[in-house]
Amino acid sequence: MSTVATKPREAPAKTPPAKGRVLKLLATQQLQIVFVLLVIYAIFAIARPETFPTLYNLRGIVVNTSILAVLGAGMTLVIITGGIDLSVGSVLVFSGVIASKTMVAVGGQGWGAAAIGLLVACGCGLGWGLLNGVLIAKLNIPPLIVTLGTLGMALGFSQILTKGVDLRDAPDVLVNNIGFGNVFGQVPWISVIALVVVLVVGVLLHRTRWGLHTYAIGSNAEAGRRVGLKVDRQLIGVYALAGLLAGFAGLLNLVFYQSTTIGGQTQTNLNVIAGVVIGGTSLFGGVGTIFGTIIGLFIPAVLQNGFVILGVQSFWQQVVVGAVLIAAVYADQTRRARALRGGRSRVRFPFLSSRTTPTKEH
Repeated sequence: MSTVATKPREAPAKTPPAKGRVLKLLATQQLQIVFVLLVIYAIFAIARPETFPTLYNLRGIVVNTSILAVLGAGMTLVIITGGIDLSVGSVLVFSGVIASKTMVAVGGQGWGAAAIGLLVACGCGLGWGLLNGVLIAKLNIPPLIVTLGTLGMALGFSQILTKGVDLRDAPDVLVNNIGFGNVFGQVPWISVIALVVVLVVGVLLHRTRWGLHTYAIGSNAEAGRRVGLKVDRQLIGVYALAGLLAGFAGLLNLVFYQSTTIGGQTQTNLNVIAGVVIGGTSLFGGVGTIFGTIIGLFIPAVLQNGFVILGVQSFWQQVVVGAVLIAAVYADQTRRARALRGGRSRVRFPFLSSRTTPTKEH
């Protein structure tokens, strides 16, 4: 009886795990963003070598980005879920107004009044964030409409309470120690505080189950719901945290500018969204990093600072940032189309709906 030798079956080619592909994609995006920032910085440094690449000027750029970084951390969470929050600038103003009035009412200039002001500012921001989250998650109102409405409400209440006049009351201990204080004589306290906030949110997003659930909702909310994720509760929590950070940023804004800056925050929400998207967070949800957001926020800040030093009208900064924002969204669409090549997918705009519509792949 003869035996027939059979060719051993070849093992199927191993495909890189999905997590590895995602990490590789994120790393590539972040390297591109860092490269763009370095190129912009180098251009201005060559154009004005005596003023732009100085430690004093770099310190100014960092300080100007600090408050936006606090807002950007919360906005990153929101956009990763496939939502949007247009109200952060108005919530910042409202929180600063209420905190200022409260600190004046308690009649103190010390740390006790400052602590009360901090709690009030964060509480106001948390309240607006919870309102956004409940309306979006429970009443199925699109995030764009909800946050556009709360933008007008928060700003309107601020103007009613102040009659449109900026408040300039803040405890001296906050202004002198936080607004203009330095660590080791060089590093601004306000930037250190912003860095701590960003690191905490980064750990929460990238190293906890809560952060994993945030990504899951942005990728496919319906699939997450089917495996037991409490999608509504997660969305409410994300918007609540974004609101709390906006309230905290309102207090930082008050002590740094010594004003509630009611008329100076009209572009804040758009600047923050632009920085987050330029930093690689996808408007379609499911993709984004805190590190990318910080780099993305530095790009408009460096552009603005460089234009001022070069004597170029600041309006050009808005033009350039707008063009970079469009390019970033187009690049994101192109990456997604390449990833889904060979299958059919429906272009989604989840920030126009209260739920992320699952993409069908064949």
